[in-house]
Amino acid sequence: MHRLLPILLLLLTAAPAVGATDSADAERGEYLARIGNCAGCHTAPDGEPFAGGLRLDSPYGTFITPNITPDAATGIGDWNADDLWAAMHEGERADGSPLYPACPYPSYTRVERDDIDAIHAYLETVPAVAHETPAHDLDWPYGYRPLVNLWQALYFEPGTPADTADADPVRARGRYLVEGLGHCDGCHRARGTFGATDTEADAPGAMIHGWYAPPLADPAQAGLQDWPVAEAAALLRGGRTEHAATMGPMADVVFDSLQYLSSEDARAMATYLKSIPARTVPSPERLIGLSERGREVAMREGGRIYANECADCHGDEGEGGDGAPALAGNRAVTMDNPVNVANMIRRGGFPPATADNPRPYGMPPFHQLSERELAAVISYIRGSWGNDAAPVSATNLRR
Repeated sequence: MHRLLPILLLLLTAAPAVGATDSADAERGEYLARIGNCAGCHTAPDGEPFAGGLRLDSPYGTFITPNITPDAATGIGDWNADDLWAAMHEGERADGSPLYPACPYPSYTRVERDDIDAIHAYLETVPAVAHETPAHDLDWPYGYRPLVNLWQALYFEPGTPADTADADPVRARGRYLVEGLGHCDGCHRARGTFGATDTEADAPGAMIHGWYAPPLADPAQAGLQDWPVAEAAALLRGGRTEHAATMGPMADVVFDSLQYLSSEDARAMATYLKSIPARTVPSPERLIGLSERGREVAMREGGRIYANECADCHGDEGEGGDGAPALAGNRAVTMDNPVNVANMIRRGGFPPATADNPRPYGMPPFHQLSERELAAVISYIRGSWGNDAAPVSATNLRR
């Protein structure tokens, strides 16, 4: 017995601490779930985290996100790691039926198995919530789920992790996050008639909840090719830099997801985004031109509105001020598609509150402006202080 004692002690010492391993996996899974923005879609306004019920309007009807808490009756408490892997990699639910691609599994399919398993380990630790979410409210024939099998056969193929053989390991890590869990192309690329992402290099962006998510290939729109890596990483994590701020759906993404990036991963994503080959991407929005007389009238009226309503914060020359971004040379203003700047003026809003920007300055809404006045002030901003973008008509804004 005394001879066996050292052997037993050695075995006990060498045995893995299962609880510690599970805890580490769950902690890593929490971080990865944040990058994938799981809670951002699977949490309804005023709802419990991950309990589903968020309504996602689309051209096909309304998708309602499911409960992914570990509640066995209404959530995914009876899913094992293989089931979550099948969902995120294959687009297949635990019962064998196909997932609608409103879930970004066409991007998640590039995520490594170990990372999916870590996310599963984390989801098992979140509080179980008994919450039966309603069925999707989709137009005919999209509500017939077996048709998704046909969609998958035409437009989806389970993938492999993004190429990590890049000579630059930082850029390789960034590509893995951007193309996989980050699912950036899910918003920044247009979708075709049946919802498949446009994979062409010059694909335009997509409309998301009434905002335009510009293409990441065009430095005149959302591309980061001309940005210093440190500033691009700061925008991803903080939602605001000296020269830019995120608003609309992108502000939600930063608040729910990107602000939790490690500094290393933020820098990696910025490095990859900066490396995307730059190209000019035409906007799908075609502006109705103004006559020279119409342009002169719009610039005069827009200048009057700007002086009365905007200059105190944004400066007489569009140079910006404390908390107010510069409008001179601001690509959010000069993009071909004017919908985002129109939304900012109409609705106002805030950049996201983040650790790097805990008390963001807000933009007040200007609901009192008529469509003609709104078009005029946008035209003035787009055509002043060196900005040289086409003027905007009220008809453009109605479209």
